[in-house]
Amino acid sequence: MALLSQPIMAAADTPLPGYTEGAKVIEVPVTGGQIDTLNGIIYAQVNQLRSVRQLRMDLLVPRNADRKPTIVYFPGGGFTSADYGKFIEMRMALAKAGFVVASAEYRVVPDKFPAPVEDGKAAVRYLRAHAKDYGIDPARIGVLGDSAGGYLAQMLGTTNGEKKFDTGDFLDQSSDVQAAATLYGISDLRNIGEGFPEAVREVHASPAVTEALLLHGPAFRDFPGATIQSDPTEALAASPMGHIAGHEPPFLIMHGSADTLVSPRQSAQLYESLRKGGTPADYDLVDGAGHGDIHWFQAPVIDRVTAWFRQTLGAPLKGDAQPVNGKAQL
Repeated sequence: MALLSQPIMAAADTPLPGYTEGAKVIEVPVTGGQIDTLNGIIYAQVNQLRSVRQLRMDLLVPRNADRKPTIVYFPGGGFTSADYGKFIEMRMALAKAGFVVASAEYRVVPDKFPAPVEDGKAAVRYLRAHAKDYGIDPARIGVLGDSAGGYLAQMLGTTNGEKKFDTGDFLDQSSDVQAAATLYGISDLRNIGEGFPEAVREVHASPAVTEALLLHGPAFRDFPGATIQSDPTEALAASPMGHIAGHEPPFLIMHGSADTLVSPRQSAQLYESLRKGGTPADYDLVDGAGHGDIHWFQAPVIDRVTAWFRQTLGAPLKGDAQPVNGKAQL
């Protein structure tokens, strides 16, 4: 907790325990609470033919007895990494605003679709199943992601009510979410490079580009590989744009006007489609921001996301939950 920048000094004869001549007595107003961190929580276990993989998440939990709305953050990584320790600036701001904040890894290439979507839904179900342990209000869970993590947040939002991606544990819990925020995310695997120079579009037409690997897998034995356009119907079914049906939660969509990795058209088309279907959606185009550059770590962006989640999911409900793990925290 930060001290006052200009401490309030007490008189030299202040009768405080521990006071001695020359000591400076300061008053520290209590304006915020504590946040507990729980790291490396195993939220799912994926059993494969020759391996067992444990998927992990970290939690930031405000230390109080409130029933708190929750945000699940999915990190970007081009479908090839899911470093869930990222974006601590945004996650801490959300925790200070009263949210339980989970940061979850998920399977990436060479694992194929729908593996990441199954993992994202498993993370939501895990949190609902353990709502009492972490002071979570299970009726208010939102998702947030950037880049490929934005794709995953979009997929969870647009597949509310669909059960085909629910696999693994805690299947008695819903994987539906009540809010979705996406930062420079991917809404349609078929046109990530739309509007970019021809050389960039050629990369996205390659069977080696990561969205093609996510959909089809790498070339192996008698499989020469396939481009994202080799089966446009399958590509659309693996994209958020292929699932919009009017049952989506509210969306916050943000993109940088100077993004040269994921076309801003990705966010514009998502916004247009959601609004056409009657879903509440906000779209913020950040002037001059690139893909995951320093703009996204500045207060206006972080404050915007935090305020939107507070408006959409509401504030914590006082006094209805237990402290973390049901124990007094020291």
